[in-house]
Amino acid sequence: MDKRLWIGIMVTKRNSRKRILALCQRYQSQNLRLYAFTPADIRWKMQRISGLSLKNGKWIQRIFPFPRVVYNRCFNKVSMTIQRLEKIIGKSMCFNTINHFNKWDIYNQLQQSSLSQYVPRTFQYHEVNLAEQLEVNNLLFIKPIYGSRGTSVYRIDRLENGDIHISLHSLAPRIICRKNESIQEKLDEILGQKTYLVQEGIQMSRLDRQYFDIRVLVQKGKVGQWKIASIACRVAHEHYFNTSMCESVYEVAEILHRLYASEKANEILQSLNDVSVIAAQEAETLMGNLGELSVDFVLDKQSKLWIIELNGMPQKSIYEDLKGFKLKDLYRKPMEYAYHLTQS
Repeated sequence: MDKRLWIGIMVTKRNSRKRILALCQRYQSQNLRLYAFTPADIRWKMQRISGLSLKNGKWIQRIFPFPRVVYNRCFNKVSMTIQRLEKIIGKSMCFNTINHFNKWDIYNQLQQSSLSQYVPRTFQYHEVNLAEQLEVNNLLFIKPIYGSRGTSVYRIDRLENGDIHISLHSLAPRIICRKNESIQEKLDEILGQKTYLVQEGIQMSRLDRQYFDIRVLVQKGKVGQWKIASIACRVAHEHYFNTSMCESVYEVAEILHRLYASEKANEILQSLNDVSVIAAQEAETLMGNLGELSVDFVLDKQSKLWIIELNGMPQKSIYEDLKGFKLKDLYRKPMEYAYHLTQS
């Protein structure tokens, strides 16, 4: 009889099950049995789940027992399903319980931690006077509190003549607010009813006139400890500030050594490692059990690191462009962490 433990991978939609399960199964090395399911597939009264598995190259749809561990791949803000699952399979036996992070909550968590020096000042949009803030800092960013992939992130620039440029994705202004016009009224029209944050703008260091950020992927593995899995630089298209729409992706060491002397580049690299692990620990304190996340940084013109945001379900596809990078490691680590949880 096969006594291997079942690991469940919970996804949002049924048509996502094959793709995600195939990736996880292809790269897992713990000899685990995996199946994928959606929240709608859970039969609570029976304590069974209608799921999809892959065996000997064939897809099998059947009824499974509740898994020992659940790897949550639903991009969710609340964890009602996870809470119900944990009442049955055990507390902390699901990971990535909440992975659609509330940026305001994350900001406050980091601001009250040892990482406060790395966090740009941030305010809730409805509680701040933008005109006054632009007097203090002539560059601001407006972000949705639950945004992702740079969607609806507005750049607000106050020029020397008093005009204010409002840009989306590219540096070219979508709207110009003249000196005698109300910036708040203009933005209220654009933003609608969603909840937004105002983040102090950082005068970013550039690579050949192009903006870039640094994405640190942090994952847990066999021993259940946070470790750096990859650090990449995303370089935006020329005349764009949104690095989510990047032109190219590089290993961070390559970029840092192009910009700085070796000693400085290594110092920044060490800081990226140390700060990212602490940021992951802080996020987990707030969000519950996590197995992976990414921390996005920028460097200012004085070479200081700033945390721009944390992502609870980072895109792994960006690493496909890195030469010699073993993408399989990024998919293997969550399976190793799932195995670790089965041993607790």
